[in-house]
Formats: sequence, C-alpha cells, structure tokens
Amino acid sequence: MAPEQTKYAERSIPKISLHDFANRIDEVTAQLIHAAETDGFFGLVNHGIALADIEAMFDTSASFFALPDATKAKVPFTTKNAGWEKNAQIRPSTGKADQKESYQMQFGANMAGLWLPDEDLPGFQAKSLQFMRQAQGVSEKLMVCFARGLGFADDFFVKAHDVSRPETQTVLRLLHYFEVDKTVPVPEGYYRAGAHVDWDFITLLFQRAGQSGLEICPGREASTGFGLGDTWTKVEPAPGEIICNIGDMLMSWSDDRFKSTFHRVKTPSDPEVDYYGPRYSLAYFNQPCTDVEIQGPLKKYPMVTGAEFTRNAMQRNFAALKAKQEALAELKKSAIDAAA
Repeated sequence: MAPEQTKYAERSIPKISLHDFANRIDEVTAQLIHAAETDGFFGLVNHGIALADIEAMFDTSASFFALPDATKAKVPFTTKNAGWEKNAQIRPSTGKADQKESYQMQFGANMAGLWLPDEDLPGFQAKSLQFMRQAQGVSEKLMVCFARGLGFADDFFVKAHDVSRPETQTVLRLLHYFEVDKTVPVPEGYYRAGAHVDWDFITLLFQRAGQSGLEICPGREASTGFGLGDTWTKVEPAPGEIICNIGDMLMSWSDDRFKSTFHRVKTPSDPEVDYYGPRYSLAYFNQPCTDVEIQGPLKKYPMVTGAEFTRNAMQRNFAALKAKQEALAELKKSAIDAAA
C-alpha cells in the first residue's frame, strides 16, 4: 500500500539536556521555549531516568501484551480514560482504526478495578507506578520552564498537574503495534497510527531503539484547527532519549504561542527501509486536574476547566471523524456509481 503522505523533509529535532538542571534552568528554559515556539517537538537527554529503568518498563509492557486477550479483557478501556483496548482507536485523518493495542494507567481512583490481579502479572502495578513517578519528575522540570516562559509562577503548572489529587487525569499509555508481514502487500486501509495531535499538556514518549516509524508534520497554527500539511520528517529512536511534543492544551494555554504538532506512526511500505516488526512505545500524557482553570496570559480563548477542555477536544475529534467517514462513504458511492 502506498503511504498516505509521501513528501519528506529533513528537520533538525532539538535535543535538550536536563543535566545539572537546578544550575542550568535559565539555559534549559530558553532552549525549551524556542523548541515549543518553532518545532513543537524536542528530544530530552540526561533527564535522570536510567536506560535500565526504561528498558525494564518496556519488558513489563511486553509482558502485559503477551497475555491472552481474555486476560487483558478483565481491564477493558472505560470512559475514565483507563484500561485496555485493541484495534479500537479511529483517527479523523484516516477514518480507520489504528492497528495496535494499548493499556492506559492513571494514578488515582479512576484505576479502581482496572489493575490486573497480581496473580495474572506479578508486580505489574508497583513497577508501573514507580515508572510513572519517574516520568512525572521529568515532566515537572519542563513545567517550571514553561511557566517561566509564559510569565506564571514557577509552580503554576506543577500544581495544576498534581498527581496526588483525586482529580488527576495524567496517563501512562503502553502501546503495542502489531508486526507486519513484509512478504505480502500491506492491506489497504492499514495504519499503525494515523496522523493526529495530542490534546494533553505535553507528551513524553519513550521508544525502543531500532523500532522506527514515528514521523512529525509541523505547521499547525491554532489549537482548535485540524489542518494537516503533507511534508513529514522521520524521528528515529535513540536509546534512553525521551521525545516530547506539545499538546493542544499547552498550545491553548500559551495562546497558540507553543505549537501542537501532527505526528503519526508510519505504516511500513518499503522492506528495505521501514521497520515491520512488533513496535512498543510508552507515552506519558500530562493532563491537568479536572478542576484546574485553563486560560493563557493573553486570554485568547475562554477559560475552561481541565475536564471541559478534554470533553471539548473529544467532541471536536468525533465531529472530524464523522466528517471523514462521511467523505469516505461518498467516495465509495461515487466509485460504485462510476463503475455501474
């Protein structure tokens, strides 16, 4: 199957070191704000999470996905944005389901009944929560920098994303993209992850070296828009590096100063270049507590709560998906009529 988008451009993804953060905070802030204003994507190195800890979490994730579907179905995805799903996420950009499975975890009460019993996967909950706390620690350093860049108090965003509160919405999502058979043509309409933006504050993405496929497409100018360009850039995974992208929530909170960028996981199409094997990633979605009030310094957008922002983003997503599916149905009907 030909890839949905075929035009590529070389872009330099900024790499930002958090080494000696307390003494380099002004330098890190300047680099981070520049990346947020231009690319919307950047890599973090020297961030404090050991490579061994990241690899251990990948092993933990693989152990979960290796379980029978009947076992994973004990913790089904719920309206609380937690749990396991398979081939269920449909993107407005494609109108088709991503060919993957995922399991989403939170810190608080939304996980009630959504942790597998320890006899099914010993130590899974404890290991996952430990890694989530490590990711939160990195996120909070970025939040201080973003707050400074927008003229807020240093702890403004940290307090807004307090994962100890019952109102927390922050999520760690384990992702497993299925292996693709390179000996046969990829089926029409097969997508690993269709083009999309994240609607959170900022995403921390952990990838395994050698498991390529992530691509970005900058150029979006408003957090409420769905316009998608057609020039993509490959983001190769590096051991231990965290790839971060601005979400719609931070774009809105910055009055569109910081850019939320389209990205996708490419469907492999070239056996000589693309990665066809099973692909695992870990996405840590920072989302403010449900009762936090969201509005940028310039008040470009009306004030909404964290819960309202998420609900509005989902409604826009569903509306765009409906429009895409209607357009696909019309194309199919036209093709049938033309062949009659």
